Amino acid sequence: MKEIHGNIVDIDSRSFFEGVVYVEDDHISRIEHIGPRKAELPYILPGFIDAHIHIESSMLMPRAFARMAVRQGCVGVVADPHEIANVLGVSGIEFMLEDSSKVNFHVCMMAPSCVPATNFETSGANLDASILAQLLERNDIYGLGEMMNYPGVLFSDPSVMAKLDVARKSGKPVDGHAPGLRGEDAKRYVSSGISSDHECTTLEEANERTEMGQYVLVREGSSAKNFEQLWSLVDRHPNHTMFCSDDKHPDDLLLGHINKLVSRAIMYGASFWNSLIAACVNPVRHYNMPIGCLRDGSQADFIVVHDISSMDVEATYIKGKCVYQKIDGKDCYPELYIDNTPYEVLPNRFDATPLRMEQIQQRTENGNMRVIGVRDGDLYTSELLEEPKVDEDGFVVSDTSRDILKMVVVNRYSPGKVSVGFIKGFKLKGGAIASTIAHDSHNLIAVGTNDDDILTAINHLIEVKGGIDVCYNGQLLDLDLPVAGLMSDKSGEEVAARYSELCQFLRDKGCPLHAPFMTLSFMSLLVIPQLKLGDRGLFDSQNFRFVNLFADK
Repeated sequence: MKEIHGNIVDIDSRSFFEGVVYVEDDHISRIEHIGPRKAELPYILPGFIDAHIHIESSMLMPRAFARMAVRQGCVGVVADPHEIANVLGVSGIEFMLEDSSKVNFHVCMMAPSCVPATNFETSGANLDASILAQLLERNDIYGLGEMMNYPGVLFSDPSVMAKLDVARKSGKPVDGHAPGLRGEDAKRYVSSGISSDHECTTLEEANERTEMGQYVLVREGSSAKNFEQLWSLVDRHPNHTMFCSDDKHPDDLLLGHINKLVSRAIMYGASFWNSLIAACVNPVRHYNMPIGCLRDGSQADFIVVHDISSMDVEATYIKGKCVYQKIDGKDCYPELYIDNTPYEVLPNRFDATPLRMEQIQQRTENGNMRVIGVRDGDLYTSELLEEPKVDEDGFVVSDTSRDILKMVVVNRYSPGKVSVGFIKGFKLKGGAIASTIAHDSHNLIAVGTNDDDILTAINHLIEVKGGIDVCYNGQLLDLDLPVAGLMSDKSGEEVAARYSELCQFLRDKGCPLHAPFMTLSFMSLLVIPQLKLGDRGLFDSQNFRFVNLFADK
């Protein structure tokens, strides 16, 4: 039996007291009440939960992700594996479940609802209602992942409604994804059985959703950051608010996770107890997660901190195991791994072939061209009309003086299919960047200042079958992602260091974006307004239709 002595943070009674947590096997046998809390003792409180994340976006396999998360006091996540499912289908989901089973960490997997996200792009798989029904019957699947095709819900698309119907019959929750939806449209969306949403960006939108009965997830990821606008929901709607990352890169995970959102909420003036309810209790209730909340007889999932203001974690316990402990300033993981054996073969699908220069060239046409406008920390884009810069051969080229750069998307599932557009906001003064993380179908995406570097960056990733890279005057800096072109098989520390090196290189070349690769990855996500580039062409996400690069067409 383990005995952990400290100040107990009792969320149920909203009180502190000195006590001892007695852990027997994987549960808390009892919590002994000794007396008033003592300032010199550490605090014992329930572990934090990320209520919506795509583990793949950390570029880490679940085992490596867990190692990063537990040091921040996270004991579990609600994971939507639709990134790898878009590449590999059900076999990708099976891989994520298998790898998650090799570590003492709660990964509550959802069944991805939108594979593909839309019918306007090419993905590697298609999960229809019959497949989702089979997944939702499983005990290791906790609900239906974010329904991004909100126009399909509003217009009662038969395939979308069939997916919602099987989820309803399963009795499991359905996550939402409906950015900017308000009024009657929002009511129709929520009334279809969709019980949460992480895409609210304004307090007015979030208040409206909670009044309709939805849970609102306050998101703070590596690219999309909505905490500043939404943190007051913690007190406004304490029983309908949760915290999530959505997408989190490894360098940011080193700095903090849900623990830092709790700390910030309290610092801003939110109730300490309501902040913990959002981070520790509401996800367990809503998703029926098998996670304990520091009570007699519950599963032993809790953390130890010395300062409840900073929420810097000293130890994390999951299922009665000490999965993380800071000893003499060093991070230790005494009981984290069940099996840390590497895989002999890593799953992937990559059928693209090397491109030729003419495939990424764009002839000029009459009129101004539509340009994607990027805003840092926001997944929304704008549609700009700009005069093209044309070279002597009649091809439209990047114009660094106006920050209008060429963007290319390559279909990774069929050789030779390429679309070209232009984007404003990256502010690169030289070189190109490319990635096989391109939500949600994960085709190959690139942005650059010149065609030579764009082509080199693209062809390198085709050669290694997945990753992110930077090409500057023909010189390459890269991070290989051999697992479905999305994840590394290396440790979080190794991936974070390499990723930070690439991002710093881009900042040195003029890019002001906090997470340039994360931002790039969302520039082909057709379900978020306004203008995006998919493998089949330029797409108006507001009106859900393809548009010509040139506005006169």
